[in-house]
Amino acid sequence: MRRHQILSALLLLVAFLLPWRLVAEPSAQPRLRVLATFTILADMARNVAGEHADVDSLTPPGAEIHGYEPTPQDLVRASRAQLILWNGLNLEVWFEKFFADLRGVPSVALTEGIEPILIGSGSYAGKPDPHAWMSPRNALVYVENIRAALARHDPRNAEAYAANAAAYSEKIRAVDARLREQLARIPEDRRFLVTSEGAFAYLCRDYDLRPLYLWPINADSQGTPRQVRAVIDAVRAHRVPVVFSESTVSPRPMRQVARETGARYGGVLHVDSLTNARGPAPTYLALLESNARTILNGFLGTN
Repeated sequence: MRRHQILSALLLLVAFLLPWRLVAEPSAQPRLRVLATFTILADMARNVAGEHADVDSLTPPGAEIHGYEPTPQDLVRASRAQLILWNGLNLEVWFEKFFADLRGVPSVALTEGIEPILIGSGSYAGKPDPHAWMSPRNALVYVENIRAALARHDPRNAEAYAANAAAYSEKIRAVDARLREQLARIPEDRRFLVTSEGAFAYLCRDYDLRPLYLWPINADSQGTPRQVRAVIDAVRAHRVPVVFSESTVSPRPMRQVARETGARYGGVLHVDSLTNARGPAPTYLALLESNARTILNGFLGTN
């Protein structure tokens, strides 16, 4: 009997204290909701955010970012975000109109502080090449801009963002060193990187390659007879042994270049989008390493 009374008293005490604990110990703060315009920026942001923010990509893996057409559902998702990360440099040609329909959602262009390379031809001639992330050196600027944006909008986790950014930057530097060593194996007289889109100017600058492409940017005309003929003539003139296309465009024009010049078709490179988890480029660092392997194997004839 006495034991029963003691248990009853304890249950009453717990029942009395439980509501007080729920008031005295508030639930964990909700995580910052971040939306990036495409998968590469989202992956970078996840590495900096770690467990302290929820990061999503507006566009899915494999999407063509230049001419993307936002859906009403995209607008709903963006309106629920607390921070939007975008590239800038005229990459997301649809973004400014899209963003104008939002109210009270801050955004940050992650190329702030990067010295752009200018496009040399086509209707975008003289405008900045937007593919700055293709340079690991530039990627360090992206990471710092992401860190600053997250810390500004979620200052209670600023130290964690700084630590994550530092660790991720070290991984980028390590990949940069491996790419430099690998791509240096390409013979000097053959160091032309022939692609469909002119999206590799920053990578070529970093690793002493010369870009040659069919069209300057995917928002321009793609694969016209004049574009194909000009690259065929250049590949023949420079005796370029291999040509490539990108994952978000048709390989047909570049395969025609390969047929008419005798160059190898070296396969697919990734620029504007990551792949899904089963593909060769599910993360930004994997994209860089996959591209380097494809380029090197193409030049060495091991594809």
